[in-house]
Amino acid sequence: MSSQSLPLNYGVVVFPGFQALDVFGPLDALNNFSFSNNIQLSIVAPSLDPVSTETHLNVNATCAQSIVPTHTFDNPPGNLDVLIVPGGFGCHNNDPSTLAIVDYVKAAYPSLKYLITVCTGATIAARTGVLDGRRATSNKMHWEWTTSQGPKVKWVTHARWVVDGNIWTAAGVSAGTDVMLAFMEHVYGAKDAESVADMMEYERPTDSTKEPFATKFGLTPMT
Repeated sequence: MSSQSLPLNYGVVVFPGFQALDVFGPLDALNNFSFSNNIQLSIVAPSLDPVSTETHLNVNATCAQSIVPTHTFDNPPGNLDVLIVPGGFGCHNNDPSTLAIVDYVKAAYPSLKYLITVCTGATIAARTGVLDGRRATSNKMHWEWTTSQGPKVKWVTHARWVVDGNIWTAAGVSAGTDVMLAFMEHVYGAKDAESVADMMEYERPTDSTKEPFATKFGLTPMT
C-alpha cells in the first residue's frame, strides 16, 4: 500500500455500557503506534458528555470508567479512514439509543477505508446490513444472540478475527487487541505491528483460526 493511501484518521464509537477492553485494547495499540506515526483519533458518541462503561449489571457496585467524546453522531468527523465499533451490554437491545449507533455506522461506512468491529460490536454492523453475505465473527459466549442479529451474515465460529473485504471483525473483548495488531501488520507492515506489540509487552496470536473460546463454549464449527 502506498504511503498516500495509508489510513491516518481513526474513529471509535462509544455508547453507555460499552465494553472497556473492546475500546482500550485497540486504542492502546494506536497510542503506541502514534509515537512514530502521524495518526489522528476521534471519539464519536451520542453527545459530548462523558460516556461510562456502567451497565445494569453493576448492581450495588461502583466500578466503571468514562471516556470523553470529541464528536457526536449528529456532528461526526468527516474524514475518517478507519472506524472501530466495540461491543458491550449497552448494545444488547433495540432501543432508540442503540438504533442511533446503527444509523451512524451505516451512514459512515461508505466513506471508510476500513471498518473494524470488536466483540458484539459486530451486531451493530450486522444491523446496518453491511455484513450481509460476508464472513464475520464475534463474541463466543453470546453467540446465539449475536448471530440472531445478522441472519444474512456468514458467521464463523472458530476464528479470533475474520477479514472480508474492508471489514475486520474480532471475537470477544480481548480479541480487539489481536485484530488491531493484525490490521496494523496488514496495512503498515509486520515490523510496525511487532514494535507496537513489544511496547505493549504483548504476545499476540498470528493465526486467526485458533479461537479457544469457540471450543470452550461448545460451538459447532461454522466457516
